[in-house]
Amino acid sequence: MRAAHMSTPAYPITLDVRGRRVLVVGAGPVAERRVRALLASGARVDVIAPRATEGVRHLAEDDAVTWHQRAFDPADLTAPARAWLVHTATGRDEVDQHVCESAAAEAIWSVRAGDSTRSAAWMPAVGAGRGDADGIQVAVTGGGDPRRSTALRDAILIAMETGELPVARHRHPAQAPVEMSIGPRRDLDSAPSTEQSAGRVVLVGGGPGADDLITVRGRRLLTQADVVVTDRLGATGLLDQLPQRTKIIDVGKTPGHHPVPQWEINEILVREAKEGQLVVRLKGGDPFVLGRGGEEMLHCAAHGIPVDVVPGVTSAISVPAAAGIPVTQRGITASFVMASAHEGPEHVLAAARSAAPDATLVLLMGVSHLDETARGLMAAGRSPQTPVAIIESGWTERQRTTTTTLESAAADARAAGVRPPAVVVIGEVVGVREELLALEALPG
Repeated sequence: MRAAHMSTPAYPITLDVRGRRVLVVGAGPVAERRVRALLASGARVDVIAPRATEGVRHLAEDDAVTWHQRAFDPADLTAPARAWLVHTATGRDEVDQHVCESAAAEAIWSVRAGDSTRSAAWMPAVGAGRGDADGIQVAVTGGGDPRRSTALRDAILIAMETGELPVARHRHPAQAPVEMSIGPRRDLDSAPSTEQSAGRVVLVGGGPGADDLITVRGRRLLTQADVVVTDRLGATGLLDQLPQRTKIIDVGKTPGHHPVPQWEINEILVREAKEGQLVVRLKGGDPFVLGRGGEEMLHCAAHGIPVDVVPGVTSAISVPAAAGIPVTQRGITASFVMASAHEGPEHVLAAARSAAPDATLVLLMGVSHLDETARGLMAAGRSPQTPVAIIESGWTERQRTTTTTLESAAADARAAGVRPPAVVVIGEVVGVREELLALEALPG
């Protein structure tokens, strides 16, 4: 392996793995992330592991990968076909070392998760530009320090996205090449160090769905985190860009299925922070808007754990906006009420009674009880013809909007196959979307 690792610079190269056989030894969370990255690059992936994460099992069931449910054998490198590249991420030093040595004997490149000094190749911190920077991929190596390389990669990506690095294409190919220049130097020394951040919890709002709707502060802390406790909503795509050393704990909840109860999530935060870790609790939307962030903050404080909060863009306002619906509009309504319909219509009806008659109602987690909610609102005096919009998976590629009326909402939702996560908007402001449709001027 690399005896002169610290003194000899690496030779950077980009690999085209399309259609090539890549062997991944291990099928835990780290290996799964590498498998997905390889698949996205077009590789033919064979996974060798006695056990696998649910995600890897699903990939195997869908024939996206071939999973050999057993321990690694050096013969795997050449049969059924010669591997072009090997990734090992078993979490066991002796196994990972055996894989790398076997690959070296066959003159096959190997990448070892967590220890680049003992593999023939290693992974840089990679990120893709968006907007004007679309098509630009940033890869940074940090001399074996993943925290350093990841922080620099994020700084470059943010600088591209904010315009500090001008990367827009010229209008005509004949014009001069794109010129890049670094803007005012960031005061990187002011960012909290690992030592300063250790032993605390940060509640970070990840926004409504799109990875680039998290705040700059939230993204920076996510990069610095030792542990990330995450839900299924929000900027979960950013998890794939975290250093391999980052411990990711998935406590995601789906409607009617809560694999990790809230009391246990509270205990996880305290336990990890007491280990001297910087723990980021990544939540969809805003931590304090139906996110149970207040409970987690109080629990940590009761155990002497410092807690910081980074607000997020709440889906209650931003998801309707993504569908072209303002929650307030001059001449229509000057107020809105947000409520959770997760446990039934009672909270919604109580909120509606306390609101102005023309107030917009925004319901989160309202799909499963939409029928009872609509009937209750009509019984309380809301017109059956009140416009309703149901926006599924806001700010993602799967976003879909169903418009209907209060009396038809439940039936139309069933007919359309509406599924959570979804935001329900009830009120005359839904008509603004129809005006935009007529003008062919919807957002996005």
